[in-house]
Amino acid sequence: MDNEELAAWLRLQLTPGVGNETARRLLAAFGLPGDIWNQSFSAWQTVTNAKTARALQSVPSALPVAVKRLRDWLDESPAHQLVTLADARYPAALLNTADPPLMLYLRGRPEVLSHVRKLAIVGSRNPTPQGETNARQFARSLTQSGLCVVSGLALGVDGAAHAGALEGGGPTIAVVGTGLDTVYPQRHAPLATHIAENGLIVSEYPLGTPPLAAHFPQRNRIIAGLCQGTLVVEAAVKSGSLITARCAAEQGREVFAIPGSIHAPQSRGCHALIRQGAKLVESAQDILEDLQVVDKVDRLSDPAPDRLSPPGDDLLEAMGHDPVGLDALKARTGLETAALQARLLELELDGQVSRMPGGLLQRVSTG
Repeated sequence: MDNEELAAWLRLQLTPGVGNETARRLLAAFGLPGDIWNQSFSAWQTVTNAKTARALQSVPSALPVAVKRLRDWLDESPAHQLVTLADARYPAALLNTADPPLMLYLRGRPEVLSHVRKLAIVGSRNPTPQGETNARQFARSLTQSGLCVVSGLALGVDGAAHAGALEGGGPTIAVVGTGLDTVYPQRHAPLATHIAENGLIVSEYPLGTPPLAAHFPQRNRIIAGLCQGTLVVEAAVKSGSLITARCAAEQGREVFAIPGSIHAPQSRGCHALIRQGAKLVESAQDILEDLQVVDKVDRLSDPAPDRLSPPGDDLLEAMGHDPVGLDALKARTGLETAALQARLLELELDGQVSRMPGGLLQRVSTG
């Protein structure tokens, strides 16, 4: 794409009042952006309103800088690419949604965008230890079965899902709410580099776009739109993860949810989704069967991520699956405080128990 064509697309994106919907109407009416800018004011008015037509008459002041920045970024690496609505590489699954982005900025391996089977895994930025473990284990297992995991690079469940997918040896796609010259959150910079080397980072936002709060709910429609289905691991009742699930349902895609403790706030969003018709899942196999990735097989060949520690550990049995306090454990086990704390420390060091806020402890599956 030469600079003139880049400028034509960027002008469409940067013109005030021209959102994705208006841009698509203009493209449908006049063809490529270069043809749009050759039209008259009256022609623009037949597609949009007078205010927007007047905005189309002016070249955005930021355009020259934006074109140079994008040109330099594209020339910097073959891993940096731009896919527009007119590009044959634009993913069909996203094109067939209510609000496909005008352009997709890519960093990584562009061919991953055409991966046939994709599943979104989303959830809380502050998951329980079990929730984070579930996200990682589900992602790893699903990737090993041939799915491409898509998430949003956020802290918590998103990061665990990307990490699990990479552990599974497959690509993963991160859809972000900033320009691709910015990594947010910054602590995920190493993870972002790993994703770009083995998968793909995607954004609809121009280079230089900071992490604005309004962008993250918007990017969720892309996460859902790229995928056959969406798995919600943990989520509060009001959360971005439920926005992703709603987008998936509105687009006719599958919605899956992992149930959790009735006492955990992070589980209430999943329980609400299940009441509304989301499919309750206990293992990666449930998803693979539903998406017809594999035929039904003996469940013993694919243990659920919540497979518990070896039987016979009375303390783990006494803990159950919900967060529990030290006093309750003393009452259940009859152990003295010193003996109980020593055993809990062993289990914690072994990765089978995790400490939670408020002095609570929770059993963690090791899958």
